Amino acid sequence: MSHLSERPEKPVVGVSMPHESAVLHVTGAALYTDDLVYRTKDTLHAYPVQVMKTRGRITALRTEPALAVPGVVRVLTVADVPGVNDAGMKHDEPLFPDEVMFHGHAVAWVLGETLEAARLGAAAVEVELDELPSVITLKEAIAAESFHGARPLMVTGDIDAGFADSTHVFSGEFQFSDQEHFYLETHAALAYIDEAEQVFIQSSTQHPSETQEIVAHVLGLHSHEVTVQCLRMGGGFGGKEMQPHGFAAIAALGAKLTGRPVRVRLNRTQDLTMSGKRHGFHADWKIGFDADGRIQALDATLTSDGGWSLDLSEPVTARALCHIDNTYWIPNARVAGRIAQTNKVSNTAFRGFGGPQGMLVIEDILGRVAPLLGLDPMELRKRNFYQPGLGQATPYGQPVPQAERIAAVWQQVENDGGIADRKREIAAFNAAHPHTKRALAITGIKFGISFNLTAFNQAGALVLIYKDGSVLINHGGTEMGQGLHTKMLQVAATTLGIPLHKVRLAPTRTDKVPNTSATAASSGADLNGGAVKNACEQLLTRLLQVAASQLGSNASDVRIVDGVARTLGSDKELAWDDLVHTAYFQRVQLSASGYYRTEGLHWDAKSFRGSPFKYFSYGAAAAEVEVDGFTGAYRIRRVDIVHDVGDSLSPMIDIGQVEGGFVQGAGWLTLEDMRWDTSDGPNRGRLLTQAASTYKLPSFSEMPEEFNVTLMENATEEGAVYGSKAVGEPPLMLAFCVREALRQAAASFGPAGVSVELAAPATPEAVFWAIESVREKADVRSGDGQAPDDSEIRTDTSALSNA
Repeated sequence: MSHLSERPEKPVVGVSMPHESAVLHVTGAALYTDDLVYRTKDTLHAYPVQVMKTRGRITALRTEPALAVPGVVRVLTVADVPGVNDAGMKHDEPLFPDEVMFHGHAVAWVLGETLEAARLGAAAVEVELDELPSVITLKEAIAAESFHGARPLMVTGDIDAGFADSTHVFSGEFQFSDQEHFYLETHAALAYIDEAEQVFIQSSTQHPSETQEIVAHVLGLHSHEVTVQCLRMGGGFGGKEMQPHGFAAIAALGAKLTGRPVRVRLNRTQDLTMSGKRHGFHADWKIGFDADGRIQALDATLTSDGGWSLDLSEPVTARALCHIDNTYWIPNARVAGRIAQTNKVSNTAFRGFGGPQGMLVIEDILGRVAPLLGLDPMELRKRNFYQPGLGQATPYGQPVPQAERIAAVWQQVENDGGIADRKREIAAFNAAHPHTKRALAITGIKFGISFNLTAFNQAGALVLIYKDGSVLINHGGTEMGQGLHTKMLQVAATTLGIPLHKVRLAPTRTDKVPNTSATAASSGADLNGGAVKNACEQLLTRLLQVAASQLGSNASDVRIVDGVARTLGSDKELAWDDLVHTAYFQRVQLSASGYYRTEGLHWDAKSFRGSPFKYFSYGAAAAEVEVDGFTGAYRIRRVDIVHDVGDSLSPMIDIGQVEGGFVQGAGWLTLEDMRWDTSDGPNRGRLLTQAASTYKLPSFSEMPEEFNVTLMENATEEGAVYGSKAVGEPPLMLAFCVREALRQAAASFGPAGVSVELAAPATPEAVFWAIESVREKADVRSGDGQAPDDSEIRTDTSALSNA
């Protein structure tokens, strides 16, 4: 067992405990960025001047009417920027644009004594546009060849030979929807300037260091003149990795110009209309199988909807390509990626970061072709699993370690879920109910853990021990409700060998731990846990020397367990508080800066080859659904999940993450139907689903009636802190089983062997149309005895997505 993964005696990690802020959350005492406004004197409120046209060049911007509004203090425009007028890392996101690029684009910001004054001032600003043609949908972008950014190409094997050796070849297309983050806390920032002209920003950001960097270059400052702190976020899901920077820059610019604190807090409609979503994708594909149903070749083009600027679209698209294989070995593949430039908000990171989109493509393909191959979808999937010991590698060349876990978690779901018996029960139910059908589907996942960009796979920490024995830890990760801080407290207590109550955690801020990576890519616990452990080990080494001198032994023979230092084979002991007190008087340093970098990664983006992931997380899930044939309405009767988190750092936290990720994934795949005005009318490009009243989120009623989650046992990950694995993103993709179960339920309304086309999201409306399609195919068969030709499967879901 590696030093990184080895657990000491009586570890605090692995113990189920509530979230460190759980009591604060449920009592309302937890402070978020915007709560700090009411503790800050003389705060000004910023309000955006949004232009409700989709695209146009600004020909006039008149701010004088706003300044006449009582309570308006200042209007921020491009003329006020002392540094670089850009809020993005690609320098393609002007903070104050001269061209409107999407419906609701903010072109100026009004500062007011009250939020209402700022709102009225923003309404008074006059903007004139020279309107320009716009591109809204992916199909429009593809037709117009409107693309930006890199175009990665992943190639393995011999694609032509693979198709030549294929007994069955199918082709088709698939377009699926974007998704709104809909975190509970909208984007927020609060900035003020201290007496030394230092800029201090409270920001709801997953990436404080990058927020610091963007603010500094907007203000024309160095990074050491800007400090960013994140207390906690009310959800992030990737939506606060890149997108908070501009809002923080507006607050900081306003504070710098007025000398007063400035608050930016978007209301829900502003957040929905101004911030990016999960990338929607379009896929063109061709796939070949041998006579036994094993994949021989795949040729696909994935087009992501990047929106108006690049943001993180390039790495999102790259990760989609890296995950199109999911749990399946594809010996010959050619997969191309491209990014559509559309006149919509700039799409960004979202839990899974392209992985769900790539995996959805292959799962949709297998679900559609299984009936045409005469195979049960479960059997088709199992036949194509990566197999251990055969030297199989991903299409980008990375070997697949622990491949046996793919089949292991699947088999455990089958066993624990009583799948064989339930399938027989479902068959009997369906035979007796012509207008209501049930179905059960299983899908698996293989998700790579690490940032695509190798440089991001590093972290720092600062751990302080005070004279009274109390410990304060600082690390570069941010808390958005996922329990990262809870795990870091457990890691610190475990490494030092002390009770958890001895350890406290400080808010994340850039003047304590510099140059941090975003809390994203499911790497928060791996990276920051490694850094915290490293800092604590430095301190432990020093303290063991002190303990050894007091106990009359060698440092290598001393162990600290439950806050007491003891020598092996001796009854002599030294309490932690006394040990620390003694160390202080011996002038032993009681603070340490820790560091961790993920080893073993290498990646060539140009050739699209390498080993970009430290390890893979595996999981499998089974969903049973019941569908009404008259309306397409459905309910999820039962879900069984087995998920691999290695040796869990905090089991209660991890189970909650699995449950939450699954439900969010089910929302993306079945409920959350984003719609945009694609007409040529005056509201072209407007987001139509810009409130909870029109954008359907998963609620209690959509939860599975029976929900069983099991963490895989005896699953130590040698390469990660205390043997754990990441948990944040992978569970979202377990929800593929719900959509596949809905497909199979729809198929049950027709004859066997029918390929079912199902939109994503599979709303009740979409399920109804899938059922109608099955019925039409049944009518065709009964009419002339001939089945329709399904060798070419072309599904256009845009009519459903943009109706």
